[in-house]
Amino acid sequence: MMAGMTDPGIETAFAGLRVLSFESRRAVEMAKLIAAYGGEAIVAPSMREVPLASNTEAVAFARALAADGFDIVIFLTGVGARTLARVAETVYPLDQYAAALRRVAIIARGPKPVAALKELGVPVALAVPEPNTWRDLLRILDEKVNVLPVRGRRLALQEYGSTNSQLLSGLRDRGAQVTRVPVYQWALPEDTKPLREAIEKIVAHQIDMALFTTSVQVVHLMKVAAEMNLEQAVRHAFARIVVGSIGPVTSEQLHEEGFAPDLEASHPKMGFLVNEAARSGVPLCLQKRASGSA
Repeated sequence: MMAGMTDPGIETAFAGLRVLSFESRRAVEMAKLIAAYGGEAIVAPSMREVPLASNTEAVAFARALAADGFDIVIFLTGVGARTLARVAETVYPLDQYAAALRRVAIIARGPKPVAALKELGVPVALAVPEPNTWRDLLRILDEKVNVLPVRGRRLALQEYGSTNSQLLSGLRDRGAQVTRVPVYQWALPEDTKPLREAIEKIVAHQIDMALFTTSVQVVHLMKVAAEMNLEQAVRHAFARIVVGSIGPVTSEQLHEEGFAPDLEASHPKMGFLVNEAARSGVPLCLQKRASGSA
């Protein structure tokens, strides 16, 4: 498929590479873009928007927070922190939500939730240092146990995407009374057949490149793969698939899943991602296959 490609014109730059996209709302546009650059587009919609009010656990958290039901709140992601604020706003005014947060100790895992909380005027008692992993979070809690103890305290943990059972166990082992607060703005599509078929193509080595345009796509891909008992097979297959990311947030999620992006768009736009993937796709595929990981 790629033999003989040396200096292709951009219109044929993908050179027939099988390019997988998980785009939903702009699925048709994405398929046309990939085809315009000479790729074989496989589009598997991976998400659908859900009403904020359907975040029942988040709504319950907002009500409990207003009633002084927590001592500590941990924010794991900036996106989740902002979404949670919008959910809370469906229950009571945003300034009331911010005031309630200021009454508790706030722990933020890294700069993104810190920035989201700063927008609300909410100070952070403890910021998890780089690389901002769950292990770093538990470690800093141990180091600051005299400053901010969690034993016996009511702790809310904002999640976004999948649940980290190791972090939950670690917090409970330290004596915290933990309430999970899963926050989501996106759900799986009502019809997951295209996504399941894409996963089957991945593990059958029928995909050359995968393009991710949001971090939720990564979460949903692995969620469905796990449901199909193909999670490890997908991880193994991605060792030979070129991974394209639209920007830093998506790249962070890819890294968390162990999929280091081979390219990140210079600007977080779908057009830039496809254009730059087309320009570098063939050499990246050759390089990745030559690495001996196929």
